[in-house]
Amino acid sequence: MAGRGKRKSKCAARVNGDTKRGRNEEEPEAGPSQRAESSVPEQVRNEVEDLYSLRMPRDFYHFWDFCRQRCPDNPQDALQDSVGVRLVGPFDIVCGKHTHGTSRPNFHLHWRHYYDPPEFQTVLQGDTSTNLHLGYYRDSPDALPVFVGENEASNGCTITQMGENLFAAVLLLIRRKKREKGGRDSEALEILEVELKKEAEHLGLPLEQKTKAMKQREKKVVSKTFHGAGIVVPIDKNDVGYRELPESDAGLKRICKAIVEAEDDEKRMKAFGPLQEIMTFVQFANDECDYGMGFELGIDLFCYGSHYFSKVIGQLLPMAYTLLQRGVFAEIIKAHLANRSHDNLDQLPAV
Repeated sequence: MAGRGKRKSKCAARVNGDTKRGRNEEEPEAGPSQRAESSVPEQVRNEVEDLYSLRMPRDFYHFWDFCRQRCPDNPQDALQDSVGVRLVGPFDIVCGKHTHGTSRPNFHLHWRHYYDPPEFQTVLQGDTSTNLHLGYYRDSPDALPVFVGENEASNGCTITQMGENLFAAVLLLIRRKKREKGGRDSEALEILEVELKKEAEHLGLPLEQKTKAMKQREKKVVSKTFHGAGIVVPIDKNDVGYRELPESDAGLKRICKAIVEAEDDEKRMKAFGPLQEIMTFVQFANDECDYGMGFELGIDLFCYGSHYFSKVIGQLLPMAYTLLQRGVFAEIIKAHLANRSHDNLDQLPAV
């Protein structure tokens, strides 16, 4: 095995260096969208954030207003006929759907698809045949989202960046739908596009697929990981915080493939040998405060998707998130591993 892992100096003397390990990105400056008030009551906003233990960006509430203007009777289906997505997840709380049941579900699992890492929070659900869905992606649970991502869970773990906010993401969906139609029967899409762009402009929201802030984040990404969206961890002035895995992505996938496709348990245990060796490197890295190494390995194994890795992921990711002071993500991954499925995504009763 080629050893690419770097050894770092001990960090025991670091008392308060980079104590905000989960908040390495700066908050965006207040713009028109943050000054403009949404019609969603503050009590409802607080309930959304309390139930999810996550802060919601202003564009989330403005997007609800936009959809309610288009379809007052059923804002969640305002985009269903035109773009093929409906508002789900935390939008279910905004519309009060969560109040119809007798028991409180685990909202960490509400519309959490098979390949959704803890950083991903589904807010739009699309084609059920591919399980296409869009959601906010955060690098830390106590920070605002860094972009809106898209995934087709039936086709794998890849997360595509779709802009900085929901207006930008839906604009990309509109343009994709127009290309699919080839200019035929696109009048409703044209109207929707004009209205969406007008509202985004009024709110001062960027509509680029990759904004300046997203490009700045890319400079902080220590590894793209198997899902492609990348992970960010704090790196101090002594370059402590992350070290590379001793295997390339291709090499790690070969190891995973050998484990999953082993003919029997004896051969599978033998195939686990190289992975156990990497786990030893992760232990060294954690001892020396390079928490990003175990984080990367855990995410890669999660993205590979086999149940054979659940126990290892359950060791790696809760530990990594705890060390990185991202406790909510640790809770999410534990709940997800215990209930990981392509089915039963909606945790709320039908109304």
